[in-house]
Amino acid sequence: MGAVGRFFASIGHPVIDGIERLGFASRFFGLILLRSGTSILRFGLVIREIFAAGVLSMLIIIVSGLFVGMVLGLQGYRTLQTYGSADSLGVLVALSLVRELGPVVAALLFAGRAGTAMTTEVGLMKTTEQLSALSMMAVDPMARVIAPRFWGGVIAMPLLAAIFSAVGVFGGYLVGVVLLGVDDGTFWSQMQAAVDFREDILNGVIKSLIFGCVISAIALFEGYDAPPTAEGVSRATTRTVVTSSLAILALDFVLTAFMFKGV
Repeated sequence: MGAVGRFFASIGHPVIDGIERLGFASRFFGLILLRSGTSILRFGLVIREIFAAGVLSMLIIIVSGLFVGMVLGLQGYRTLQTYGSADSLGVLVALSLVRELGPVVAALLFAGRAGTAMTTEVGLMKTTEQLSALSMMAVDPMARVIAPRFWGGVIAMPLLAAIFSAVGVFGGYLVGVVLLGVDDGTFWSQMQAAVDFREDILNGVIKSLIFGCVISAIALFEGYDAPPTAEGVSRATTRTVVTSSLAILALDFVLTAFMFKGV
């Protein structure tokens, strides 16, 4: 094989492997949906995963949301004061959080905390042959292990994004009203008048639902597909963070284009 052949081979193999892996991931996602009946009938399994993915992630969500809101309050006040619109600080903070920062930053934090936990758990269960043991006992691992974790992540993500946005608005209130002296009534009244339920809040919920679905699917697939070694699980955990983060940012652009640009 000449130099040109080796060049095209070096390009072609990763592309073919990526397409093949994408096909496996699509099939895996389809199996999750087909095996979700057990999760619905035994909803206690899903509630336990909501606790693991959502409740245990609340600390980082609350602390991060508070500081993001405070930074928005500081930066927004300085910018708006330049144009004589400091009273619109509440609108700036609320729209920034509800439309973009709430769903996106909460999803990135969720991927870093809950997504990696899902990947590690499933990867270690595969490494220690717990999934094979379930299959030998006529228990479907997709229905008993994978699907509850998937739906737990999908349900927990919008709740975490809502908490992030609410705490962020409170952080903006602390900085803008308590620290910088913006009028209390103006802060809340302009926010209530500007934030629309359908255009802002509902679209943010839709974004967070899609992010939760994508993060959970990626995390579980990486764990299920990880080589049964310590190094394989660690690499799968790294791929979960990288792939989920890129998917969140790319999907955010696409969803924003459809929701707010009238595409």
